[in-house]
Amino acid sequence: MVDIHSHVIWGVDDGARSRDESIAMLRLAAETGTTDIVATPHCDAQYKFDPVVRDERIRELAEATGGVPRIHAACDFRLNFDNIQLALQEPARFTINGRRYLMVEFDDMLIPPSSEEIFRRFMAREICPVITHPERNPILQSSFERLESWTQAGCLLQVTAQSLTDRFGKSAQESAWALLRKGLVHVIASDAHDTEDRPPRLDLAREILTREMGAEAAELLLVTNPAAIVAGEPVWGSASTPVEPRKKNRFAFWR
Repeated sequence: MVDIHSHVIWGVDDGARSRDESIAMLRLAAETGTTDIVATPHCDAQYKFDPVVRDERIRELAEATGGVPRIHAACDFRLNFDNIQLALQEPARFTINGRRYLMVEFDDMLIPPSSEEIFRRFMAREICPVITHPERNPILQSSFERLESWTQAGCLLQVTAQSLTDRFGKSAQESAWALLRKGLVHVIASDAHDTEDRPPRLDLAREILTREMGAEAAELLLVTNPAAIVAGEPVWGSASTPVEPRKKNRFAFWR
């Protein structure tokens, strides 16, 4: 499986607190079936994002773990003026592996009114926004029409693995499954911060998705699509055709 959202680099945000914890997180990810993981330190007003530090620590962690799982570089990008301007000038500084996909996180209290215009400008620069954990955002939980319009415009949605259970509360769980049933989810990721409370595990989500929606859906959301994102390639999925439960044996593809 491929995990495109994690805070596995120590000392740069609210994720791993030490080098040892980073290594423990990576080993846990590998032991539970993750072959590739994307390090996405926060890039917002609270945490200074330094791609040089990120890349140095990725190299150190890859050496310490023997390159298992493979670690890829990105960030958890917040839409503020300075970030947006710099991303438009130097997209590879922020995107996954310096390619086309940008992980975009929204504040729980505010969705910028200009979001649609910002996304349009990004896509004109061949930057594809991947909206992280909309099911956990109190505003987006009740804004499915907005989310659907974003996906129809070319954005992708990433749901957190633990949202499939009630780790983030019933509202997040219900929103996650509603988005899945509507066919609006393109990828599931861990958003891991540690080894216990928010671990880098996708295996449990795969079990739940396989049981509820079928092995094909689980494969798409945890392997095929995230692998394409890491490689900077087109993503499969559905932005408008609902994902059906396994018993109906249907799954629609996007693009």
